[in-house]
Amino acid sequence: MSRPWETDNTDGAAYGDALGGPSGAHDAEDVTGELNDSSGSVRSILSSLFLMQRAGGPDARGGLTLRELTRLLSTPAETEQVPSLSFQDDGDEEDEHMSEDDDEDYSFRSTFDSTRRYFKEVTEPQEPGVSLLKGGDFGRVAPKIRARRGRTNVARYIHNRTSQPHARNFREDCTTNLVPNTHGTAVSAHEANIYTGQYSGDSSFYYTCSQDFKLHVFDTTAPRQAATYRTDTGLRTTMKVIKTITGTPGRWTITDANLSSDNQRMIYASITPTVYMASTLDSNPVQTPISFADPPRAGRNTWGGHYDSFGIWSCRFSADGNEVVAGGSGSIFVYDLLANRRTVRISAHADDVNSCCWADTASGNVLVSASDDTFLKVWDRRSLGATPQPSGVLIGHTEGITYVSAKGDGRYVISNGKDQALRLWDLRMMRSNADYQGVRRQNYGARNFDYRYPHYPQPRYMAHPMDCSVMTYRGHAVLRTLIRCHFSPAETTGSQYIYSGSADGRIHIWSLDGQVVQILDRAKATSMAIDPSGPEPERGGANQYEVCVRDVSWHSQEPVLMSAGWESGRGGSLVARHEWKGLSKMKKLEDWVSKAQQEKSEEPKRNQNQTTSRNLLSVYLTDEEDEDE
Repeated sequence: MSRPWETDNTDGAAYGDALGGPSGAHDAEDVTGELNDSSGSVRSILSSLFLMQRAGGPDARGGLTLRELTRLLSTPAETEQVPSLSFQDDGDEEDEHMSEDDDEDYSFRSTFDSTRRYFKEVTEPQEPGVSLLKGGDFGRVAPKIRARRGRTNVARYIHNRTSQPHARNFREDCTTNLVPNTHGTAVSAHEANIYTGQYSGDSSFYYTCSQDFKLHVFDTTAPRQAATYRTDTGLRTTMKVIKTITGTPGRWTITDANLSSDNQRMIYASITPTVYMASTLDSNPVQTPISFADPPRAGRNTWGGHYDSFGIWSCRFSADGNEVVAGGSGSIFVYDLLANRRTVRISAHADDVNSCCWADTASGNVLVSASDDTFLKVWDRRSLGATPQPSGVLIGHTEGITYVSAKGDGRYVISNGKDQALRLWDLRMMRSNADYQGVRRQNYGARNFDYRYPHYPQPRYMAHPMDCSVMTYRGHAVLRTLIRCHFSPAETTGSQYIYSGSADGRIHIWSLDGQVVQILDRAKATSMAIDPSGPEPERGGANQYEVCVRDVSWHSQEPVLMSAGWESGRGGSLVARHEWKGLSKMKKLEDWVSKAQQEKSEEPKRNQNQTTSRNLLSVYLTDEEDEDE
């Protein structure tokens, strides 16, 4: 199940939040009787937590009280299905997070590195991925052919094109091979963990939401500024801040936020039945509540508990901005903003819905939900009136799913799973609901595995026996929190790359063919004093603190990537800017000459290794390629 208490390995701050701040002292006195009925281990955990909170944890906003925690821990565990998190009752896993220690010798990266031996490294293009690259659904084919032949010189391509009469120029041809290749430079520092960090659709905005219930909107078109610290928000940044929104307190953190296509409205979820909508452009502090709960039942008063007890984890605007899709404790919802009412509620999954999205950006008819029950389900709103059954199910993960992201064409989606796999799906290949019913109670995951810790045990199965995914990508760490993944921008790359954050701080960028194109190490990011667009400074080595990159976002017009990482050593989060740098990565002219000579000497071997790829792509060596040359 997804948990708001995902580990951050900083200090006692998170523990103080969970106890509800200063009120924890009163709770400690009130629950003495309840503690007497609990096991010794539970008493020990709660006692330690209370001491941590008293040692200086920050005030919590809407966190669990010690009384609630004691009651939850005393609830017997279910034998077949772990109960979903709800708004009033947070489940029974709080003690697992609370027993985390902040060990100075602790190294998440070294621990996770031992996990990689379970998975074979991909060193050659995989045929299903190559078929996607040459199929035309992921951008133009000609630049991909040139790239596989080693002809990626942008200046030479532009010169050749401009020397031809009536030549057609395509932006993608120039930018498709420009992949961010720097480890990053800090551009903003936040005192709390960031859960979402994304560009707007046109990349003129960059926005974040964090555990202190603050949402920041930055102007990415403004020039870089001198680093300033804002005492009212605890933010230090070199970017221009358009607006800071103070969110309505919910449970533990703001888990998700989304910007409307016109950049004027933002919605956010905080594990309650209500999503809030705020303006991004004006100073109006008024926020509109969007309630996904059922109306109060007649005959029950305020203290009668008539409110729905569930939490929303994920929320998304529709393409036209008139609807909101949301996912929570086993259900998905759709809210019509124009009619001001909830139009869809489906009991979709047997466990928490960690993520949901619209499959296409045109019609808004197809929804995809991803859950801790290991399944992704596809829903067609046009048929929901007849039966609340999914149109199909995407089966392949063996552990819970942390995130789902759509290409936007109604065909392809990707998902990150706690089985340490990122999977690519074609909705036309989904399993039927009848197939799903036959395996929905089967468990193919690793035994006694908790994704909030750095160790991933040897898997019993590399994939579900009924796996219908097209491709699988590995190497990153989907641990500690709900790590997110995305397609690269369609306009500049044809969406031919897939990228993901990672709990070990190594951002992975894959080609569709399965090969890792770039790994960006946030532990090697430079400070805010460095210009992200300037020459890279020489570094003596990686930072000594751990970084967990939860979210990453690729600029829609430029080869620039922004990453939001939790800083274990210093606490809080840093947003880093990763750019593509060509010759500027070479310190001296001699470095460039040496690189050119080395590439020339390796050319015969490279040509031999490309034989397989050429054969796969030979059918596409058409007149278009000759024209582009």
